[in-house]
Amino acid sequence: MTELVHLQVELGVAKIILDSPANRNALSAQLMSELAAHLNAAADNTLVRSVVLAHTSSTFCSGADLSGSSGPRDSPENSSESNRSGPSADMAQLVALLRQFLHCPKPILACIDGHVRGGGLGLVAACDLAIATPQSSFAFSEVRLGVAPAIISLTVLPRLSSRAASKYFLTGDRFDAAEAERIGLITASEEHLLVAAEQLTDSFRASSPAGLANTKKLLTESILQAFDVQQGAVSELSGRLFLSEEAHEGIAAFKERRAPRWAEL
Repeated sequence: MTELVHLQVELGVAKIILDSPANRNALSAQLMSELAAHLNAAADNTLVRSVVLAHTSSTFCSGADLSGSSGPRDSPENSSESNRSGPSADMAQLVALLRQFLHCPKPILACIDGHVRGGGLGLVAACDLAIATPQSSFAFSEVRLGVAPAIISLTVLPRLSSRAASKYFLTGDRFDAAEAERIGLITASEEHLLVAAEQLTDSFRASSPAGLANTKKLLTESILQAFDVQQGAVSELSGRLFLSEEAHEGIAAFKERRAPRWAEL
């Protein structure tokens, strides 16, 4: 089986690279499993001071892997490459992965040079910092597929202003890196992405491991508390919507490159 996520450790930085260009780094079960394993390895490595989440190709993460989906069985936020797991298992896997990002004692920096859609935005919001090139683009595309950004709301909503969340959750409209920075989804829009990333990782290397770990706990505590309260409800909502007729139509329309029946354009 070809590895979809790679880990490189150098100079105190664990670089985790999403490398599944065939499905635009979609959140398949394999990709999420490998990402979790590499994140565990980075967290346990005493030589690692920070984690950088990067990607190959022009898409950071497209959300779900809909290429093999036959309809509402597979979730646009958390689809699996195999129908054996089903949406419930995939949702649980994504919830666990987002929680793992928040629990990781090392700061995690997302480096984005491309497109981010749907569930991929949950990963971005779960990172402690995120920088993106001005050419990058973002969209909460769930409403256009007949579902809702339920699971990823656990990490995304604490980052955004309520007005920005309403606008982009309800419209599914695309926005650029400057807007993503303005509304709090990313830390900064940077033309020279590698230079900006190196400046941040240098700062992490100048900081104590215990200082970083305990400071991160302060920053993520309220988000983790919300997980405990809300994850059951959002998982139930997500599962119900993904089994609906509108989800079936939305996914079919996406795969067939046409507008869904409900779209009045």
